[in-house]
Amino acid sequence: MKLPTKVKIVDVGPRDGLQNEKQPVSAEVKIGLVHRLQGAGLKEIEVTSFVSPKWVPQMADNAEVMHGIQRKAGVRYSVLTPNMKGFEAAIAAPREEWPDEIVVFGAASEAFSQKNINCSIAESIERFAPVVAAAREKGIDVRGAMSCTVGCPYEGEIAPERVGMLAKLMKDIGVQRVDVADTIGVGSPRKVQAAIEATLAHFGVDHISGHFHDTYGQALVNTLASLELGVWNFQSSSAGLGGCPYAKGATGNVATEDVVYMLHGMGIETGIDLDKLIDAGVYISEALGREPNSRASKAIRTKRAG
Repeated sequence: MKLPTKVKIVDVGPRDGLQNEKQPVSAEVKIGLVHRLQGAGLKEIEVTSFVSPKWVPQMADNAEVMHGIQRKAGVRYSVLTPNMKGFEAAIAAPREEWPDEIVVFGAASEAFSQKNINCSIAESIERFAPVVAAAREKGIDVRGAMSCTVGCPYEGEIAPERVGMLAKLMKDIGVQRVDVADTIGVGSPRKVQAAIEATLAHFGVDHISGHFHDTYGQALVNTLASLELGVWNFQSSSAGLGGCPYAKGATGNVATEDVVYMLHGMGIETGIDLDKLIDAGVYISEALGREPNSRASKAIRTKRAG
């Protein structure tokens, strides 16, 4: 089977990984994480989100973080902007501090959409349409995060047809690429492939990425299942930052370190220095007062220690 020879990873740790942390993380530490990730060779980093600090207090320093980053040529910096107010806040800074890409999100589950953003899937797309149009007009790229593509905490299993429907809605409003996200980590290879195949009816393989949570320990096999379909863009989180709020005590985002270790072991290029990546994960984990949630990190650091 012919697999992609290279993979591009978006590290979502600074945004998706940190957003639910209860303890405050300073802007300085967040900036330090972004700098370490780009120093390790990451070419795409999800930095922050422009949302109401009332709902996500951890992201209240979004403008300060974007201002403090020393940008590196060839690196794409993205931010989440769930509405027009968020988008306007993201571009209120000087042009050189604008994001390269904004992220809007929708769910393949009607119940999840209602509980998460208090509106139907169709209404959420209507809300995002002017945001997408405004971003494209300003020359900013747009990515659409499709959550609950294989399972929902309220509805259970999600039919691939629902994923295809959401992908089409996003395509129709001008979204350029989409993430097939297993938000609660219940997916297994065949189910993930079915969700991706439904998305391929509307987006080319170069414009689809996999975003897998490791709640049931399936994230790496789901990554492999996606590679088998030609997918070569993936999202993961440094040190496995970001728990799964719908499964108490369960892990959330798969650790970037574990994904990179697997890919390198398969001879797939990532452009990432695994040792520097591990150091970045240690840096943010120490700031949070805990160990990195990455098996590859633990094994390699044990080996380093002799």
